[in-house]
Amino acid sequence: DFPVYQEAWVDKALEERMALAQDISSLTLSLRKKTGVNVRQPLNKILVPVLDNAFQEKVEKVKELILSETNIKAIDFITDTTGIIKKKIKPNFKVLGAKVGKDMKLVAGAIQSLNDTQISELELQGVLALPGTAYSIKPEDVEIIAEDVAGWQVANLGKLTVALDVHITSELKKEGLSRELVNRIQNLRKEKGLEVTDRIRVSVSQNTEIQDAVNDNLSYICTEILANSLDFETSVESGDTIEIDGMELRVLIEKV
Repeated sequence: DFPVYQEAWVDKALEERMALAQDISSLTLSLRKKTGVNVRQPLNKILVPVLDNAFQEKVEKVKELILSETNIKAIDFITDTTGIIKKKIKPNFKVLGAKVGKDMKLVAGAIQSLNDTQISELELQGVLALPGTAYSIKPEDVEIIAEDVAGWQVANLGKLTVALDVHITSELKKEGLSRELVNRIQNLRKEKGLEVTDRIRVSVSQNTEIQDAVNDNLSYICTEILANSLDFETSVESGDTIEIDGMELRVLIEKV
């Protein structure tokens, strides 16, 4: 019977990892949406506080999937969230009412006085003796909200917290513009009925910002769009008008 048990265990472990990947990706994408950062714009990293000894190992195994899904360069694991993630805790009056009755005011005050270390202990241990009272609380007795700090956007789902670095460096900006250009040219290829294997040459009207981005990412762009060449011209009379980041460009695609 051992192989059957082993298979069930492997499947459960895989399911747990995939669920984690989905949750981390969803939180990251929701933060992108909240800040209006398009998913084609690469971002530097997310910080994920480590929940327990096995947590980091599980996430490492699905890391590439998360990075690919969210267009983030790296995941950093942190054990000390001080200065990065600020958490606020509020009593869940509906749940607490049945437990503490007339002591609600005392308990609510004690909960609101908890510091970051105590909040973390509650999240990690699943229970916390509430200072100054005769009660212990569990995560369902409270609402824990992760707050944003400068340069970071933070979201949480149960115990899981993700902090997204929203600072866009000039290199990341150029990469984002390059991905947008790839997207527009891929759309033009489809509109013109080109086969997925057709090679093309591309002429683009001059634009300093786009040109700088293309120069830094030329081989990636040409590989993605199957272009033998991509040149910026003083004037592109024919072709199509596209828009990237509020900038209009003329693009001429010719089959080679």
